[in-house]
Amino acid sequence: MATQTEQPRAVAEQVSVVAGEVYAPRRVDVVLRGLDLLIAGSALVLLSPLLGLLALATLITSGRPVMYRGERVGRAGHVFTMYKLRTLRPGAEDRLGNVYGEELRRRTEEEVTMVGKAARLTHIDEVPQLYNVLRGDMSMVGPRPIRPAFFNRMCEELPTYWQRLVVRPGVTGFAQTRITREDSWEDKLIHDLEYIADRSIRLYLRVLGATMTRIISLTLRGRDR
Repeated sequence: MATQTEQPRAVAEQVSVVAGEVYAPRRVDVVLRGLDLLIAGSALVLLSPLLGLLALATLITSGRPVMYRGERVGRAGHVFTMYKLRTLRPGAEDRLGNVYGEELRRRTEEEVTMVGKAARLTHIDEVPQLYNVLRGDMSMVGPRPIRPAFFNRMCEELPTYWQRLVVRPGVTGFAQTRITREDSWEDKLIHDLEYIADRSIRLYLRVLGATMTRIISLTLRGRDR
């Protein structure tokens, strides 16, 4: 009998063949990969001291593990380990593993640690994903990666959801700059597929710029509270 972990993995593996056949590399993908390496490498060096301080604060205030490691579905169904600074209480992954949508958002807020609130406000908790970019698991821009179990559900609810797998998932995405948490998964998918179809250097840089503007805005708004 297949385990709960093996079942979502099997779904990803089934669509990986189709996604792999559909994926047709473009010339621009080579340039975008070069930008990924340049931007991720530079940002990781610059932000490492701050990340180290937050990691130490996390260790002191809520113990180990300092880093969150979670399985995500990547390009062509490849399941990889994504890294983040842990912002939730230890064991939160087990408690939240089977929920998503509005319930996940509500319960996640209840699990956030003191250090995690500051890290999530500035998105510094996402910095370890730059390592995933350097490894080739992710891109700076692309559809946000999701857990294998969620991918399973989404493929059942949205038959075209697998098409997100034709490119690497992103640290940030087109959907994240244009919609809110209240928008449906179908709306997010529309924006993700729009980015995949129209991906270019200009759009890539535009999404990064919009993401930075949004982070700065949220950070200033949080300080004013």
